[in-house]
Amino acid sequence: MRVRISHDARPQAMTLLAAAVISIVLWFIPFAEVLTYPFRIFVTFIHEGGHAIAALLTGNSVGSLSVAMNASGETYTTQGGLVSQTFVASAGYLGSMAFGGLLLVLIRKAIAARIVLIGSAAVIFALTLIYGILTPIFSWGVLSGIPFTFLAGASLSVGLVALAKFASARVVTFFVSFLAVQCVLNALLDLKTVFFLSSPFATRVPTDAVNMANATGIPAFIWATIWIAIALAILTLAMRIYVVTRDSRIQPDLRFEEIPRS
Repeated sequence: MRVRISHDARPQAMTLLAAAVISIVLWFIPFAEVLTYPFRIFVTFIHEGGHAIAALLTGNSVGSLSVAMNASGETYTTQGGLVSQTFVASAGYLGSMAFGGLLLVLIRKAIAARIVLIGSAAVIFALTLIYGILTPIFSWGVLSGIPFTFLAGASLSVGLVALAKFASARVVTFFVSFLAVQCVLNALLDLKTVFFLSSPFATRVPTDAVNMANATGIPAFIWATIWIAIALAILTLAMRIYVVTRDSRIQPDLRFEEIPRS
C-alpha cells in the first residue's frame, strides 16, 4: 500500500526534530548532564521496570528494584527457564525503546499530552512504591537502594504531575516529545555501550548481554547486535506511525496539540 507523509504531521515532525537536536547538543555542552540528569533517572526506571514486568509475565517474582545516583539500576528477580531469562534480560533496553515509541504513538493518536505525562508519573510511582519500597521490605529484596529510589521516584512523579497540571499545552507537548527522545537515545547509547563491552577484546564487565551469554552460550556481542536490530525496528515502526499516514480509509490525522475535554 502506498504511503505518504501526512501534511498535518509536519509540525509534529519539527517538534520531534527540535527535541532531538536539543538532546544531542546538550551532550557537547560542559556540565549539561545536570540538565538531563532527571531524564536519565527516568529512563533507568523504565529500563528496570521492563525487567520487572518481563519477570512477572514469565511467572517469576520481583525481589527489588533500585536506582542509584549515577543513573544505574538493578532489578532482582527469580530465574525461570531459558525463554524466561531471555525475555527478562532483553526487556530492559528494548523496554526503554518501546516506551519512547509508545509516547510518540499516544500523542499521534490524539491522546492528550497531559494524560501521557500523568500516565508516565503513575508508572514511575507504581514501580517506586511496589518494587522499590514495599517488595524489598517484605521479601528477600535488597534494602540499601530504597532511600535514593524513593527520593528519585517521588520527585519524578510529583514533577511530571505538576508539569501536566500547570504548564501550557505547547510546553507539555514538547516535553512529551523530549521525554520520548531521551528514552530512545539513551536506549540506543546504552546498547552501543553494551555492544562494545561485549567485544571479545573488551574487559569483561557484567551486562545484560553477558548474562544472556552465560545462560545460552551465545556470545554477548551477538545478543547486543540482536537487541540493536530489534530496537531500530521498534523505532522505525514508531516513527512511521508518528509521521506517516496511509492512502486508505482511515480516521483523519489530528493536530499535535491537546484535544479539549468536556
